[in-house]
Amino acid sequence: MTAEQEQPPISSSTMTVNSDGVPRVFSWDDSARINVRNLGAEVVIEANAAGLRTLARHLLTLAEDGTPDGSHLHLEDSSGLEDGSVSLILERDDDE
Repeated sequence: MTAEQEQPPISSSTMTVNSDGVPRVFSWDDSARINVRNLGAEVVIEANAAGLRTLARHLLTLAEDGTPDGSHLHLEDSSGLEDGSVSLILERDDDE
């Protein structure tokens, strides 16, 4: 696809989570594929472009001003990750 060609619309699913009364919206591109593998000394996150955009949005949502310390999102093979993936927790930690 060239820059002149129109990009197809991205459809997505959303979930609103309340953390300490602060609503945060997490969205997934419908075509997102994310696989997390534990190789012992390394963790590999494999994702297609839609999956990478989805993870980036999740991280930006957790980074929003006013998001409480300790806010987190659990990703599992039954909730956003490919079958067979190990669980992944994205958590905000403002302790220095």
